[in-house]
Amino acid sequence: MAEQTSFLTREGLKKLEEELDYLRTVRRQEVAKRLHEALEEGGDVLENAEYEDAKNEQAFVEGRILTLETILNNAVLIEENGPADSVRIGSRVTIVEDGGEGTEETYHLVGSAEADPRHGRISNESPLGRALMGRKVGDQVVVNAPAGVLTFRVVAIQ
Repeated sequence: MAEQTSFLTREGLKKLEEELDYLRTVRRQEVAKRLHEALEEGGDVLENAEYEDAKNEQAFVEGRILTLETILNNAVLIEENGPADSVRIGSRVTIVEDGGEGTEETYHLVGSAEADPRHGRISNESPLGRALMGRKVGDQVVVNAPAGVLTFRVVAIQ
C-alpha cells in the first residue's frame, strides 16, 4: 500500500504526538488490565461479554496507534508564515458566498489528518479546499458541494 503524505501544522503535529503517547502509555495498559480482569472472572471465554468488549477496545486502540504512526511517519510540516499572495496549505482564507448574505467565513487550510470544519479547519482534499488552492484575493471559486454548485469569492489570505 502506498503511503500518503500527511500535511500537518506544528500544532497538529504536537497534538497527534501527544495522542500517540497517551495511547501507548496509558490506554494500552488500561485495556490490558480490563482484559486480565475479564479473564479472571472465569467462565467460557466465548460467552464472556466483558472480555469480548475489551478485545474490541484493544483492537480499536491498536488500530489508532498504527494510524497515528503512519500519519506521523509520513508527515510534512506546513509552513504557515509563507507568502500570502495565493492560497496554499497553511493559509487562512476569508471567503464570501456570491449571491449570499455577504457573511464572510474564514478557514484554515490544513491536511486531512487535522481537518475540523466546525472549528474552521478544512482539508486541502475537501471540495472547498481543492477549489481554493492557488487562488488569489478577488478570485471567484466554484465548488461542487453535496448541496449543489456554490460560488465564493476570496476576500483575504493570511
